[in-house]
Amino acid sequence: MIKALLQPVLTAALAAALTGCLFQDRLESFDGPTMGSTYSIKYVRGDGVPARDVLQKETERILADLDRQLSTYRADSDIAQFNRLPAGQCQAVPEAVRELVAAGERLSRQTGGALDLTLEPLLDLWGFGPQGRMERIPSESEIATARENVGHRHLRIEGEQLCKDVAAQVDFNSIAAGYAVDRVVARLKALGVKSYLVEITGELKAEGHKPDGQPWRIAIEAPRDDQRVAQRIVELDGLGVSTSGDYRNYFERDGRRYSHTIDPTTGAPIEHRLAAVTVLHPSTLEADGLSTALMVLGPDKGLEFANRHQLAALFVVRQGQQFVSTSSTAFKQLFGEGEDK
Repeated sequence: MIKALLQPVLTAALAAALTGCLFQDRLESFDGPTMGSTYSIKYVRGDGVPARDVLQKETERILADLDRQLSTYRADSDIAQFNRLPAGQCQAVPEAVRELVAAGERLSRQTGGALDLTLEPLLDLWGFGPQGRMERIPSESEIATARENVGHRHLRIEGEQLCKDVAAQVDFNSIAAGYAVDRVVARLKALGVKSYLVEITGELKAEGHKPDGQPWRIAIEAPRDDQRVAQRIVELDGLGVSTSGDYRNYFERDGRRYSHTIDPTTGAPIEHRLAAVTVLHPSTLEADGLSTALMVLGPDKGLEFANRHQLAALFVVRQGQQFVSTSSTAFKQLFGEGEDK
């Protein structure tokens, strides 16, 4: 009699436990437009995690705020207003702007100036910036004039203000998306999300496992300008990923290729054989900025830098009509030698 009474109770308890597991194992997602591109969020739904529309609203609030603060393609953004100020002026700016300026200065020092957030005059001059009217090859004197307003030494933060001593202009494109990923991830985790894959305009970060216990896997794209091809598949858990390359944004004149990646030391596009570099780092902002810096440094100096700083990086170098990949020691330790696709 006792056994008969216990059976429905145990059955009900088991059903409740299974229902709870099923709820916790649910994979959900949402996506949308942002920053002139798109974003995509995948996550595992668990106990205490708000409904999907709440998470999407929180995500899009962050992205809208950052776009309004950081975009150089919006005349009303905080940084666009700062860029229009003449030399010797200051402007109160949001915390995000101050954080990114400070991060850019730190990364600039770390990379010997390979990353520079004040390149907008040169980007515009070569036709790659928001004010660039056409792709063109400027004269040496035009480059020299633009470089007079380039350099982190011309910026300073005073309290809540950003100041400049020349007509400097700031462009956050090399770190803004990575910063946005980190901000969205922090908010999702604060709301109880433990397993996620967050991608914003191509920069991404993943942590945890999918409902079937499998890790999040992402494809590192091969440097092809005619189609999208996966070169390597890697598993992520707590790492941000950023790839920089010159294989899509460039122009050609008289058989010569001009990349959108500008070397701050010359004021001109890079000329080495590095086609693309992927960086993995716990901070997506760091991965974003360092991938740009390594593109500027090139295959030899970039690999040396990555190994010296124990940075996980994959380099893809042009050799004639072919591509050859090499990876840093830290990348090999994380993912092995691997095989290119």
